Amino acid sequence: MRLNGEISIANVDDDDDGDGERKENELGLIRSPTPTAPPTRLVVGYALTSKKRQSFLQPKLLALARSKGILFIAVDVKQPLSDQGPFDVVLHKDYGQKNPNVTVLDPPDAIEHVNNRQSMLEDVADLNLPDYYGNSVIGFWAVKLLIGRVTVPRQLVFTTDPSSIPHEVTKEGLKLPLVAKPLVVDGSAKSHELFLAYDKVSLAKLEPPLVLQEFVNHGGVLFKVYIIGEFIKVVRRFSLPDVCKRELSKIAGVFPFPRVSCASASADGADLDPKVAELPPSPLLEMLARELRLRLGLQLFNIDIIREYGTRDLYYIIDINYFPGYGKMPDYEHIFTEFLLSLEQSKYEKVLVA
Repeated sequence: MRLNGEISIANVDDDDDGDGERKENELGLIRSPTPTAPPTRLVVGYALTSKKRQSFLQPKLLALARSKGILFIAVDVKQPLSDQGPFDVVLHKDYGQKNPNVTVLDPPDAIEHVNNRQSMLEDVADLNLPDYYGNSVIGFWAVKLLIGRVTVPRQLVFTTDPSSIPHEVTKEGLKLPLVAKPLVVDGSAKSHELFLAYDKVSLAKLEPPLVLQEFVNHGGVLFKVYIIGEFIKVVRRFSLPDVCKRELSKIAGVFPFPRVSCASASADGADLDPKVAELPPSPLLEMLARELRLRLGLQLFNIDIIREYGTRDLYYIIDINYFPGYGKMPDYEHIFTEFLLSLEQSKYEKVLVA
């Protein structure tokens, strides 16, 4: 079933002036298959900000998609959908309403849930799976071995009155240093500005609404786990170095937290301590991805995971991001096109069963 109806997009970029054809040509997108292209099997309407279009809809992805019969068409947000398409899939970063007749990636209410740093980690805590065991065979005996323990850092949310932050932090017993993160993730650069606070007095200088999260030493390496449907890809990123108690006693203030999402922060291939560089075990990641897909109701997201330094199996999920920068993920164009084709195949199989 293809989509017809109305659509509204939140947070549309200022340069989205409705001149769809000009923008499509700039991006090298195609509105119809060329004579040498295979028949179109899947029409994907997309409603993305200009920044997301440039990072995601790269020429390599578009060429591969076209070779497999996948056509990307921009949704004109100023026109009714009944005059556009029809679409098999709508791909969006912000989408105004649901439509039961189309595969929508992903539901707006589910996206809203992970755009709030307070609610995004509630689902991880609610999993109630701090210890994950895998089956193994030792000699003639089948045994269960601990693969990993997963939790979230302690955190507090503040929406008003920064002067109360030091008192509340003391009252709740949060340990310094603390990572300060904007409460809402709205895609803006400001929503990704993180800070590390070394003393309680300086906490009053922060600007709510925000989340304060206990910093966990993790060897300066973070694992970004990309999820596209049932596919999982893990990459290493450099992160903040560990903070020792001696250093903590000498430093005061709030300092900017360098971003680790950019490809230049990649730690893959770096000369790292093997205990720090070792990726989380695949069974653990598969369990987390499966459970979070079901609980979040999302198919396109990534999880930021750290391993507490000095441990082998204690992991913390510190962030969940909807529709992350897949363009920074190796071979993303192959993975994403196969994912889109799998959606169409699944839809076809459901029709046969019905």
